[in-house]
Amino acid sequence: MGFVKENGRTIPVADKVFALNGRAKAATAEKGKDAVINAVIGALLDDNGDLVVMSSVMDAIKTLGPADYAEYAPIAGTPAFKEAVQKALFGKFQPKGFVRVCATPGGTGSITNVIENYSDFGDSVLTHDWCWANYRNICSENGRNLATFRFFDEDGKFDSADLEKQLYALAEKQDQVILMINTPAHNPTGYSLSLEDWSNVIRIVNAAKCKVVLFLDVAYIDYAGEDDEVRAFMPMLEELGSNVLTIYGYSASKTLTAYGMRCGAIVCVAHDEETAEEFKRASEYMARATWSNCNRSAQVAMGRIYSDPELLAKVDEERRGYRDMLLERGRVFEKTLNDNGVKCVPFSAGFFVTVACDDAASVCAKLEEQDIYCLALPKGIRVSIASISKEKCVKCAEAIAKLVK
Repeated sequence: MGFVKENGRTIPVADKVFALNGRAKAATAEKGKDAVINAVIGALLDDNGDLVVMSSVMDAIKTLGPADYAEYAPIAGTPAFKEAVQKALFGKFQPKGFVRVCATPGGTGSITNVIENYSDFGDSVLTHDWCWANYRNICSENGRNLATFRFFDEDGKFDSADLEKQLYALAEKQDQVILMINTPAHNPTGYSLSLEDWSNVIRIVNAAKCKVVLFLDVAYIDYAGEDDEVRAFMPMLEELGSNVLTIYGYSASKTLTAYGMRCGAIVCVAHDEETAEEFKRASEYMARATWSNCNRSAQVAMGRIYSDPELLAKVDEERRGYRDMLLERGRVFEKTLNDNGVKCVPFSAGFFVTVACDDAASVCAKLEEQDIYCLALPKGIRVSIASISKEKCVKCAEAIAKLVK
């Protein structure tokens, strides 16, 4: 006899990703690191399979006192943290609009916040068909639906035509639509929208016959390439019309390789102060009614890093090294696939590479028999290049290519 109310949800027995990772870890414990390829979790590991923890960030954390851990943080985050988020997110492209910041438990919290505050019960939230599965779970949990547009056309290009079609169809039903785009270094494909792609997005949302909340999930931005290059689209967003509100979901957990500290932010760039203040009130109210407030120690550490030029330079330098390692893994994986007659879904950078496959579950089951663990998606196979060495990228790509072909 059960007591839980499903409320229209389908609650799985176990989370698919963490269950798969559990099996990979068990195989590693039994057979050793060299015998197993665990390409499941989106956390950055070094070539020995150990979690990357930036020493420069740990140096900042070691300066914290007991009160920095134990005291409540303000609902919206400490002032130094909010200032640090703006520096980290925008870099040299500080926006001209009205900016407000609210702390969230990782990037996931920012997604929940925007869905609760900017859509009605029963509304559809629009995103690309290749997307992080948890988008759908968050929508379902909050009584919303997830609608999708085709991310890539037949030529492997960003499908702006289908974005226009699906957005305008929703505009006939809703007075406001949240459009969620995960870029740069999209999860799960690794694709980053080009400046031409952005021109099309801006044209489409400006012409929409509804209000559009453009939510940019930039969790992986600091591992997508050179800092200025991956942020070059930001000034273009100043061309957005008054019917569009830009909101970013930022993950300090990823930027600082401190996933367990659950530190992120939701950041609004509004055309006018009234809209910015409305965002502030709603975000803080929603936060108070759910997680209340976020990890203070992570906020204090980030505030100290971004207020100390010398320490920030060390963090940036260390992260660049890991970013370049990750980019090299992606290039090696893609080249190996190509050499074996298989192409991956368009890839630019990031933690993941995806291979299109009609029977991904079957292929992943066969890979698991070879002690290669990858995530089966509805339309393909996701490989976390963040968690495997360059050598394992080659082995994994060769095994996938053989089975897919």
